[in-house]
Amino acid sequence: MTLWDSHSRTWARKAWLAWYGSVIRCRLEPVKRVAHMVRKHPEGILTAVVQRVTNTRTEGINAGIHWVKYRARGYRNRQRFRDTILFPFRRSG
Repeated sequence: MTLWDSHSRTWARKAWLAWYGSVIRCRLEPVKRVAHMVRKHPEGILTAVVQRVTNTRTEGINAGIHWVKYRARGYRNRQRFRDTILFPFRRSG
């Protein structure tokens, strides 16, 4: 948890290394597999922690597109479907 509370890259790196060391010593193989997978990307993780970057906005847009796709069963052509994705609150007549 100290990793996500870090405001500087130095403290985030220390928390990252402490987390990684404790996970590698644990006996849970699935957790170890995750640690081995993410150890290849520490700089990206540290940047996300320090800058408080998330993908929530992108996920929200993606959910909106999926909603439009669900509703798109009645669209007559691709242009109307495209317009609904680009302008979701405009009523097409």
